[in-house]
Amino acid sequence: MMYWDGNMGAWGFVLMLVSFILFWGAIIAALVLFARSMSPGHRGSTGPGGSAAEDLLAERFARGDIDGTEYTSRLAALRRARGA
Repeated sequence: MMYWDGNMGAWGFVLMLVSFILFWGAIIAALVLFARSMSPGHRGSTGPGGSAAEDLLAERFARGDIDGTEYTSRLAALRRARGA
C-alpha cells in the first residue's frame, strides 16, 4: 500500500482554490446586497400592492407635472397592463 504523505494532488488543489473563491465571493456578494438594500436611496422596495411605475406616476402627480384626470387614466392603464 502506498503512503501519500497527505498529498492531495493537483485536482485537490484546484478544487480547494475554486471552493475558496466561491465561498468568499458569496460572502462578499451577500454583504454588498445587504448594504445596497439598507441604503437610503434604495428604490427596489415598493408599498403593498404598488409598483415602481405607480410610485413614479404618484411622484409626478405630487409635483404637479400632471393633473388628476391624467393621473387616474394613466394609473388605470398601468393596472390594466399589469393585470394582463
